[in-house]
Amino acid sequence: MSFQPDFRNLLQVLERQRPDRPTLFEYYMNQTVYDDLTCGMPYGASDELAPWKKLIDAFRLAGYDYTTLTLPGFTFPLGERGHGASVSLNEGFLIRDRTSFEAYSWPDPGKARYDLLDRLSGFLPAGMKFVVPQPVSILGGTINLLGYDNLCLLLFDDPALVKDVFNAVGERIMAYHLETVRHDSVGACLINDDWGFNQQTRLNPQHLRRYVFPWYRKIVRSIHAAGKPVILHSCGNLSEVMEDVIEDMQFDGKHSFQDMIQPVESFYEQYGGRIAVLGGIDVDFMCRRTRQEVYARCRAMLLSDKKGGYALGTGNSVPEYMPKEQYYALLQAAWDLRG
Repeated sequence: MSFQPDFRNLLQVLERQRPDRPTLFEYYMNQTVYDDLTCGMPYGASDELAPWKKLIDAFRLAGYDYTTLTLPGFTFPLGERGHGASVSLNEGFLIRDRTSFEAYSWPDPGKARYDLLDRLSGFLPAGMKFVVPQPVSILGGTINLLGYDNLCLLLFDDPALVKDVFNAVGERIMAYHLETVRHDSVGACLINDDWGFNQQTRLNPQHLRRYVFPWYRKIVRSIHAAGKPVILHSCGNLSEVMEDVIEDMQFDGKHSFQDMIQPVESFYEQYGGRIAVLGGIDVDFMCRRTRQEVYARCRAMLLSDKKGGYALGTGNSVPEYMPKEQYYALLQAAWDLRG
């Protein structure tokens, strides 16, 4: 496939227009896919930038107009946690009360590897940009620091402490985004923060509106002021807060969907004229169905894009356990319609 990246296609999607050609969107794939896509391409063992160059090549060869680039160097220290595929939300938290809050060693967002945005920009193909996720999130980061059960208790026992923790996390994440958007190689920012479970939001919507959403409102406005769009990647059932997402925080695009919550086809019909819809082909569907079924659903989704504002991709990401042939069937649906 001969392919020339053009980030303007993703911008058209995020502006809720029909792109010039079918457009793909994915948060990330996995090492098996990256290795497969770049098989035979030389990368110097001593080249510090080789892993990121490989990532750029993989996204380009798969047909994306961008690559996601998560910057290392900025994380919130945590205690010991499990290392399984599933980790308890109550493991590893270090803040229990005001004393431990005051003693916590807060990270410096200035230590993130912003230099990569410039050093790698020369390796980006013409027309390609970076979409930059945040390395930590406001709700998820606060849950990690306080523990989920402890946070739920503190919301009523010590709301002042809860507010201070959210603010300490929020101001650092905002500083990270303010620095990120200064770089010309950045085309858009990705706010990755899971706000929901399958049936409801992780916290009462009123608590989200009090502690989490005001920070994202500021962050989105600051990124918009820099002339760049913002994508929300948030798992779970957000039906109670979608108006906040669209009208209050004013995200440009929504990513992460599950059929058991709301199939992407239904979400697109309900919200497609108000916010861009990215991805959405359920990960469980991708894993369990045949290549032919995956291809047919992806093609149908692209052909139903009458209002504009849609880019094809999975409902979340491409994990190691997803058969790569099913993922390639998704890509093929877009490639075939590109002609």
